[in-house]
Parts: sequence; structure tokens; C-alpha cells
Amino acid sequence: MSALKIKTGDTVKVIAGKDKDKEGKVLKVDVKNHKVLVEGINMVVKHAKPSAANQQGGIVNKEAFIDASNVMLLHNGKATRVGFKMDGDKKVRVAKATGEVIDK
Repeated sequence: MSALKIKTGDTVKVIAGKDKDKEGKVLKVDVKNHKVLVEGINMVVKHAKPSAANQQGGIVNKEAFIDASNVMLLHNGKATRVGFKMDGDKKVRVAKATGEVIDK
């Protein structure tokens, strides 16, 4: 499997699914299953039992993972594909739309 082009902390735009055209920050990346957890995207309802951490229990709204292929990285406010390039001896991400280096 190729390297995942989305990292934790990136701002992404959803390009497919029920939350299409919404934007959010990546909270977690699951490289093995090729999925990302995005803030405020793919909200699901969970029924939680009362526990020590959650005394009340009840219905909880939380984010669920979304496939990484359904999001695009936002660079300078514009959705772009991501490529890789060698910058000296360091591998860096590059925005395909502009050719700019994303992470220094």
C-alpha cells in the first residue's frame, strides 16, 4: 500500500458522501484501514451505557471514520491532490495544483 497523503492536523474537504463539500480538521489517521477521522464530519449516534467515566450514559453524537479517498487536502483554501518529492535528503509533500511544498 502507498503512503497515506493525509496527516493528523491537516485541513481537508470532503469530496464524496453525505457530508460532501464540508471542511474539517483531521483528528486521527488509521493507516492500516486507509481511513481518517475528521472533526464534525460523518457524525453518528452511539448509545452509551453508564460507566465511571460517563455517569449519565445515554445517547452520544460522535465522529466516525471516513475513507481517505473521500477527502482532499486543503492548501491555501483550495482542494488539491498531493504528491511526494525529494527535497535534498528529505521526502516532502507537494500540492499538485500549485507545485508548492506543503510541509517544510
